Amino acid sequence: MADDGLEVAAIVPHLAQTLALAVIESSTAPLLLLDGVCIVVAVSASFTAAFALQPDAILGRSVFALGDGEWDVPRLRSLLTATASGGASVPAYEIDLKMPGRGQRRLVLNAQKLEYAGSTGSRLLLAVADVTDARLSERIKDDLLREKAVLMQEIQHRVANSLQIIASVLMQGARKVGSEESRLSLRDAHSRVLAIAELQRQLSAGQADGVALGGYFTQLCQILGASMIDDHNRITLTASADDSRVTADVSVSLGLVVTELVINALKHAFPGNRAGRISIDYAADGADWTLKVSDDGIGMPAGGSAVPGLGTSIVTALARHLESDVRTTDARPGTTVSLVHHQNATGEPYVAQAPAV
Repeated sequence: MADDGLEVAAIVPHLAQTLALAVIESSTAPLLLLDGVCIVVAVSASFTAAFALQPDAILGRSVFALGDGEWDVPRLRSLLTATASGGASVPAYEIDLKMPGRGQRRLVLNAQKLEYAGSTGSRLLLAVADVTDARLSERIKDDLLREKAVLMQEIQHRVANSLQIIASVLMQGARKVGSEESRLSLRDAHSRVLAIAELQRQLSAGQADGVALGGYFTQLCQILGASMIDDHNRITLTASADDSRVTADVSVSLGLVVTELVINALKHAFPGNRAGRISIDYAADGADWTLKVSDDGIGMPAGGSAVPGLGTSIVTALARHLESDVRTTDARPGTTVSLVHHQNATGEPYVAQAPAV
């Protein structure tokens, strides 16, 4: 029985090495099995195919002597030597090799020391991945993305300039027409176009981390005030927001909502040269947020007799896009219109149901 145990113990290293050789030779990944002094013991067919080498030109030779000596890189030599002694490893080491007929190639090397019971000497498993084409594709893609970003910024800048020109034409038309109703309509259109132009300017100067709402709402109020408020001592327009940043798409929708609600307040809240104040406020708590546009004007009409106009339709559509609930309340004095977005326990947006009539 003792003799049988010795025979098994003697066979185990041989079986382990035979299995390792079989696995390496059949691997679809380019692999080399090296001994302790970096002599090639086994090579996968995928390695010979990837680097246009014959097995008899690889087996039994130092890895640093392969090909025309292009593998003899001092840094690689020191790392493989240290790995063989157990003092280091090569998890993902990149080198550039100038290969005959193929030019310079970028390779990613992974070296691992193999140990198994009864083995004599050390063995290194060296995996080689040619990532040249992949890296080239990544660079091309990055270049295209940068070009696209520059092009989009240029387009947005040109759109903003065009909108400014349109706004100027509308204001000139408003000064020339005789009908007060037409004049007010042109001024409304002028303010809407200016708001969209400011949105485009924000997008063209936007950063990767989103649009800062505090600065944006302040600039938007300045534009709306300049175009729609004749006497700034009579009516003031202010904005406040926390440090929230939102995506370009969300900022566009919020900006248009603010524009429509401010226009509505200026048209209806302060009749007869009444003095007053309009304020915009935005605050977020995690995924929940609230946008309020308030005035201290005459308040909501008694019995809710106001007829919804174009502005109401625009705000309703934008609120639906933002998955938010529109709430109008009597501020006593004045009116507050809020867009409220919050999520329920399942993480889905919650929109309040309309009250039963």
